Amino acid sequence: MKREKISELTTNRLSVYLRCLNELADAGIKRVSSQELAEQFNLNSAQIRKDLGYFGEFGVRGTGYFINDLRAHITKILGLDKRHRVGIVGAGRLGRALANYHGLEKSNFTVVALFDNDSSKIGERTRSGIEVFDVKRIARVVRDEGIDVAVIAVPARAAQRVLNHVMAAGVKAILNFAPAPLKARLGVKVKTVDLTTSLESLSYFLAQPKSALVTNGNGLSAARGDVSKSAQASETIR
Repeated sequence: MKREKISELTTNRLSVYLRCLNELADAGIKRVSSQELAEQFNLNSAQIRKDLGYFGEFGVRGTGYFINDLRAHITKILGLDKRHRVGIVGAGRLGRALANYHGLEKSNFTVVALFDNDSSKIGERTRSGIEVFDVKRIARVVRDEGIDVAVIAVPARAAQRVLNHVMAAGVKAILNFAPAPLKARLGVKVKTVDLTTSLESLSYFLAQPKSALVTNGNGLSAARGDVSKSAQASETIR
């Protein structure tokens, strides 16, 4: 397994493949080839084979992939074979919206705590029953609740300080919504979701000629919303 060459784009695509396979499994389909998977979900068959090849040999030549087996393999690769407990730092509108997000109900992620430094919010509970704790107690709550993923939903000026507290508490996987560059120590993964940057990327897309090609978040090419198969075929992992 060539882990040193696996990019974040690759793991993002694995997540897409898993959702596609789940949809096929729900429809009662047992086997699928990379070409069939690509055609049904506007993917790239060569890219599918290449991505999966980083982790082993899962298909059978002339037969394709057994869907349930491949789902199990990808689930394990993505670490989704176990539950993850999430703590959100920032009990403002964004933090509470994330805590109440129903899309997590069918996932392996469960929000178990919110943190804030506003004394008027401490002790409150969200609509889904999640308690807001004093951010000063983060180390203890992380330990008691078994939190292994943190979400930062605070203003940019406070984000690095919050990250430092989260890392000190032992959390190694952090999703950051603050529009600020953060410095994490070795062994800690921070993934930033920057709404402004994403919107500016869309603005660039709208400003280009209609024939211009752009690349979407999965590393696949598209022209004005239509998947370009020729561009997909030439895409390589960076």
